[in-house]
Amino acid sequence: MPIWQLHMLNARSALTPIMAEIRAHAREMVAAVEAHLDLPRFDLVVRAGDGVFPEWGIAGHAPAAGIIEITLDPSRVAPEHFRRTLVHEMHHLARWEGPGYGRSLGEALVSEGLAGHFVLQVLGGAPDPWDATRPGSGSLKQAGTLWARRDYDHGEWFMGRGRMRKWTGYGLGHRLLAEHLAEAEGQSAASLVAEPADAFRPALRRLLAIEGVEEPEEAAPESEAEAPDGDAAQDASRDAGGQAPRTPQGAPDAGTDQTS
Repeated sequence: MPIWQLHMLNARSALTPIMAEIRAHAREMVAAVEAHLDLPRFDLVVRAGDGVFPEWGIAGHAPAAGIIEITLDPSRVAPEHFRRTLVHEMHHLARWEGPGYGRSLGEALVSEGLAGHFVLQVLGGAPDPWDATRPGSGSLKQAGTLWARRDYDHGEWFMGRGRMRKWTGYGLGHRLLAEHLAEAEGQSAASLVAEPADAFRPALRRLLAIEGVEEPEEAAPESEAEAPDGDAAQDASRDAGGQAPRTPQGAPDAGTDQTS
C-alpha cells in the first residue's frame, strides 16, 4: 500500500455528516487502484465548496505531483461519483510521476482519455458523462492542428467556456484512447500511464480518416518566449475550473488534471 494522508478541511463542519464515508471510500479506492498500478506517496485534500460539476456535485484536481484535491457538495454527491472521481484523479497522480499531465492540447487530451478509460478499467460501468461526449469532425481537425500548442484554451476545449460543445476535450480524449486501445493488444490505461502523448498521434490520424477529414497541417509550437509561464500559465483552466499548476522545480514539462 502507498503512503498517503487524508486531509478533510472541516473547520465549519460541512463535511461532518459524510466524513466516515469519505474515509471508507478513499481507503477502498486506493486498494482498488493499487491492484492496477503503483501509486506514489500522496496527500488527498477534501473540501466542501461550490466549484463542482453540477451533474455530480463533485470535482477533482491533481494540481501537482503527490496531491489530489476533491471539492464536493455534501448534500448532493453520491458515493459512486466520489469513487469514480477519485479513481480518475489517481491516474493523473500516477502520470505525474512520468510525463505529467502536460501543457499542450495533445498532452491534455491523452491525459484525460487515459484517466477516463482507467475509471472503466477499475470500476466498470458506462463512460462518465463528459467522456461520453461525441466530438464533431471539426474538433478532430482542430486537435490535429493544435496538438503541440501550449497556448490552447483549456476552458473552451474541456469546459465549454467558448464556442465548443461542452466537454469536447474529454470526449475526444476518450475516443482517441479507445481507438488506440483497439489497435494495441494487451495494453490498458494502467499500462500506458507513462506513455508520451505523441504515441497516440496515429490514433488521431485514424479517427480523422474514419470521419473523412483530411489531416490538417499542424501549427508549430510556440517559441519558449511565447509559451505561457508563471502567472500567465495559471490562467489555463484545469478540472472543474481550477488553475493549471506550476511545474515543480526540476520536474519535466508537466501540467495537471494535471480533470475532471
